Amino acid sequence: MFERKPITLFLIMSFIFSWMLFLAPLTLGDDVDATTKQLATQGLWAIAMWGPGIAAIFVTLFVAKQPFSSLRLNTLGPKRFDLWAWLLPVVLTILGGIFTLLFGIAKLDLNFTMIREALSAAPGGADVPPAVIVLMQTLLALTFAPIINMLFTMGEELGWRGFLLPRLLPLGQWKAVILSGVIWGVWHAPAIVQGHNYPGYPILGVFMMIIFCVLLGTIISWLYLNTKSPWVAALAHGSINAIAGLPVLFFEPGFNMAFGGTLAAPTAWIGMLLFIVWLVWTKRFPVMEQVREVEAVQRLGGDEETK
Repeated sequence: MFERKPITLFLIMSFIFSWMLFLAPLTLGDDVDATTKQLATQGLWAIAMWGPGIAAIFVTLFVAKQPFSSLRLNTLGPKRFDLWAWLLPVVLTILGGIFTLLFGIAKLDLNFTMIREALSAAPGGADVPPAVIVLMQTLLALTFAPIINMLFTMGEELGWRGFLLPRLLPLGQWKAVILSGVIWGVWHAPAIVQGHNYPGYPILGVFMMIIFCVLLGTIISWLYLNTKSPWVAALAHGSINAIAGLPVLFFEPGFNMAFGGTLAAPTAWIGMLLFIVWLVWTKRFPVMEQVREVEAVQRLGGDEETK
């Protein structure tokens, strides 16, 4: 059954909590140096990621009056989907980097000019080989970073996939996935207008973020619906945040990052769209087990109304 009140309150709480933190850096005065402002922004935005999670917990316990276990934090699901969650973002990011080169948006730079320039500005940095830094960042992105990132991505995924998506499923699986993706994209708007992901495109960037979140949200939703676990969704999100910007290190500085080089850019949408088409073609999506479960709940609700 479609529950409008819990969803509405969840969205209001999520947006108010997170948007206040997203917009907080704008209140910092011009006398604050750039480094301090950047660190403050990153800290505030990291906390903002828990807006949906906090809202999900509050609404579940005090509005829907359901047990905490209904958010399924005690569920892990089949282990093979953990591998999908960990490694698929890596493949999609690499494809995005390849398409960035093929479309001529950026040029390959194995001299790692961007890292070299950053090192030359740091005390003693000129003695450090740029290739070592790139290797260390790559290894970190592929190993520990996804787990560390889960401390924050769980805040989003507990809300978007753990709470919102299941409550939208009575609308139909496709509608639920797309609508939750649109909401997720709009939620990012205050960060996007400040230059996040699509620098130089504060308005167009919001619409680009919505498209990106619908595509990426479909993939994460597929993982969630197969496991019923917010953990696998948080792992996928953590892997995405770890690897999404890594290709930038391999390109010459000065290219338009709004349209290529990162997982959020249109060049990476191609790989995500192809993967979704493959899911549909191979009948992996919609996830039929979830379709049958929703239909059963709807029939039960209809029977109760008849009585």
